[in-house]
Amino acid sequence: PGIDFTYSVTENVDQAAVKVKVRVDNVAGVSLPVFDQTDEESRAARELSGLARGGEQIRRCRNAYSKLLKELIVLASLQTSFVTLDAAIKITNRRVNALEKVVVPRIEATIDYIISELDELEREEFYRLKKVQAKKKEAQEAEREALLKSMSAIEADQILKGEAPESLSILSQATAAPGASASKQDEDIFFF
Repeated sequence: PGIDFTYSVTENVDQAAVKVKVRVDNVAGVSLPVFDQTDEESRAARELSGLARGGEQIRRCRNAYSKLLKELIVLASLQTSFVTLDAAIKITNRRVNALEKVVVPRIEATIDYIISELDELEREEFYRLKKVQAKKKEAQEAEREALLKSMSAIEADQILKGEAPESLSILSQATAAPGASASKQDEDIFFF
């Protein structure tokens, strides 16, 4: 059995010899804590301990402990970073899955609905235009039929042959746009 030196060691220690400070690094938008060792151990206390016997063994033990403590701090920093990054990756994966499985299909369905509604409106507009054209054509045909019925047989024959009787030219002048006939008749009138 050797000499018990625990009393001398506990006498020399009044505060922590090694302290760890935390700083934050930002990696891809994720705040990661990083631990840094601050060595505040006094040299005088380390030099005087164990002068009587076994001072070399205590010094080697202290050096091995310091080296191991530095590696342990680096390991703790890495482990904390891995855990934090793992949580951030899981959150990002949840967001990506939500976008792929929920949001994007909803938007695609909305786009498909809008396209189908626009196609339906286009078809309705086309059908409406066709109906309007058919109504106009029917109205013109009815007007022509009424005109032909009101004309005499000789005038109708002239129209069918391509000749224009006098009554038709008078009728076409009356149905022409009022501004056009006025400009032909009154070319010398100026309005200011």
